[in-house]
Amino acid sequence: LGSAPCAVLQGRFHLYEGYSPAQVVVPVRALALVGVHTLVLTNAAGSLRPHLGPGHLLVIRDHIDLPGLAGRSPLVGPNDERFGPRFPVMTDAYDPALRRLALTLAPKELQARPGVYVGVGGPSYETPAECRLLRRLGADAVGMSTVSEASAARHLGLRVLGLSLITNSAPGDEDDDADNDDVTAGGAGAEPHPDTPTGHEEVLAAAQEGARHLRALLLALAPKLDEPGRC
Repeated sequence: LGSAPCAVLQGRFHLYEGYSPAQVVVPVRALALVGVHTLVLTNAAGSLRPHLGPGHLLVIRDHIDLPGLAGRSPLVGPNDERFGPRFPVMTDAYDPALRRLALTLAPKELQARPGVYVGVGGPSYETPAECRLLRRLGADAVGMSTVSEASAARHLGLRVLGLSLITNSAPGDEDDDADNDDVTAGGAGAEPHPDTPTGHEEVLAAAQEGARHLRALLLALAPKLDEPGRC
């Protein structure tokens, strides 16, 4: 990208496609074996917060790996010491210096801010109740990728930067703890939530809209990833 030597992968494997966690991270391990030392992960994600709207960028400062917490981690099974230790530390899984650099270089149109990404298995989008749960866990955005790859990359000793392009707002409101079908004291039904369901086509359209600004960020980032003292 620009003057920087990079390996760029088109697409990825997902758990919801039937791949195992170990299969999902094969590209990450292959990149490490050929000498890659910094991994930039991008994804499309749903916002769980009102201040994050479609077209905004979440610079991932931490993640919640729900499949991993349920035992679906790429690190489960015999450990190959050539890749990394049996019990890798995930503190600062997303490199702080890379995060600062991304926030500095991001085009203003992306309204970039740091936050927590939660990875889910998919392929169904989240219910309003699930979104309320994820908010209470501290997540700012939700998606169906990235966490397995980030875990494998840290196991390998790679520096990781995670970028989530927000493509939709997840259903439900932060303060909406009651079911919309509940009856109010006055006997009238509660007002329906104004959000309309987001389908995959709408997500793709929003991703294409924000891709130009994300591309500009990646082009600005790439030459600086190898500069001594820059990050």
